[in-house]
Amino acid sequence: MSDPHPADPAGRVLLITGTSSGIGLATALAAARAGYTTVATVREPARATALHRAAGAAGATVDVRRLDVTDPGSVTDCLDSVRRTYGRLDAVVNNAGVSNSDPTLEMSTDAALRANLDVNFFGVATVSRAAMPLLRATGGRLVTVGSVHGVVGQPFNEAYCAAKFAVEGFMEALAPVAAAHGVRVSLVVPGFVPDTGFGVFPDVNRATLQAASGPYAPTFAGYLAWIGGQGWESAGQPAREVAEVVVRTLGERHPPFRVPTNAWAADYLAAKLADPDGSAVQALARTWLGHPPPAS
Repeated sequence: MSDPHPADPAGRVLLITGTSSGIGLATALAAARAGYTTVATVREPARATALHRAAGAAGATVDVRRLDVTDPGSVTDCLDSVRRTYGRLDAVVNNAGVSNSDPTLEMSTDAALRANLDVNFFGVATVSRAAMPLLRATGGRLVTVGSVHGVVGQPFNEAYCAAKFAVEGFMEALAPVAAAHGVRVSLVVPGFVPDTGFGVFPDVNRATLQAASGPYAPTFAGYLAWIGGQGWESAGQPAREVAEVVVRTLGERHPPFRVPTNAWAADYLAAKLADPDGSAVQALARTWLGHPPPAS
């Protein structure tokens, strides 16, 4: 189908997962202010207080609904209700995620690893699968919040990196097929976002982790020292800045596949990638499908 120019968000319906805090909350506010009809989903409606308060303070209107990315029935119910209410879905932002809670592989369990993958990878796949028919009907956008840790492995973050690497491969493979059917797929890739509490073992006490790291204690101490010495003024950025990148990506006619959110993230990715924004790989993959790269 033809590729409608999405620069004007008026009348366009956007669904975002994981909006109770952090990047998801900031994206819901930014999208609503930009003019999108914004469906902001949360796993537990009782945890939407901060979202409601922030939306009220910003004069933004958001439609808050329940969606648990680990429950296919919840995903289907939510998308069906959006279709019934609005008659369409133009964009999805996969944002819901969880962080690591174990210092290293030996100290973790299969259950913990599977729980991380269940949210950070399978949740993304479940939402994307359910949304794709609606996005094909509107020539929509599928944007996923990835991480630099989906490209460069981070010590002591094995489970999180595994999930984010999986998301990278999944979306890179999906993108050319989706594009051939009118849906643009992008990964927005932040580095450190301190005000989300994400990225540096946010859910547990460092001293507790240090004590639980066993024979890895000296190595883990070195890692924590490195974390403490990071130049946050260049590496870190607030959630609202990441949200602005997400909304800008939603509005591009031909968005790149991979979108780092600041110069630090771009440089970090470039240390490993010869194709930082994914354009070369996407152009090559389109030829495998019998489609030339899109015109600029």
